[in-house]
Amino acid sequence: MTFLASTLCRTPMIRSRLARSFAFLACAVLIASCGTDSATPDVTGPTGLTLSGPAIDAAGRQFHALWWNHNLNSVVQASKTIDQSGGVLTLPQTGLTMEFPAGAVSAPITITGTTDQDYVAYKMDPAGTQFLKDVTVTQSLSNTTISGQPLQSQIYATYIADDSVSLSGRVPVIEIEPSKTVFYPNSSLPQSHVWIIRHFSRYMLASD
Repeated sequence: MTFLASTLCRTPMIRSRLARSFAFLACAVLIASCGTDSATPDVTGPTGLTLSGPAIDAAGRQFHALWWNHNLNSVVQASKTIDQSGGVLTLPQTGLTMEFPAGAVSAPITITGTTDQDYVAYKMDPAGTQFLKDVTVTQSLSNTTISGQPLQSQIYATYIADDSVSLSGRVPVIEIEPSKTVFYPNSSLPQSHVWIIRHFSRYMLASD
């Protein structure tokens, strides 16, 4: 009888310990999963492509230009004189910002950015301008057809040598510029695309 009573007494204690162990394990799994979500990176880009290093030779490759989510009623254009101290050119209507660091030019120059009416593309003048330091371009994606949805394919910042080439269908490009897509914090939704340019003239955001 003493052995039976002792066994019966220990049984609830064992069950209690097992319950606590399972509860602790469940909490550990929950914490680990929460940590993974919060660690979601805010930026990504093509493999091996960062905001530094050389552009990638893309001769012979073709891409689809991204579209604005509404047709621009007219061409949007903005100009600003940039000198040796640097400066910023913006096109608020389309969400473009160009940041010129100090030392990017050796003498004052008037920079002009002109949008395409249908596609997320720009002609930048004076054509042929070479910069002494990297110019950072940021394009908000809120005015584009990929706004508000997860990316279905990688975005590329591409250089087009021919200013007269049509951007409909598959477009031949010369270079893929160093670039990254920036996402909203803790989200899979793209917020903007950032790329580096070192010369003018025509650039577009595209997917393959």
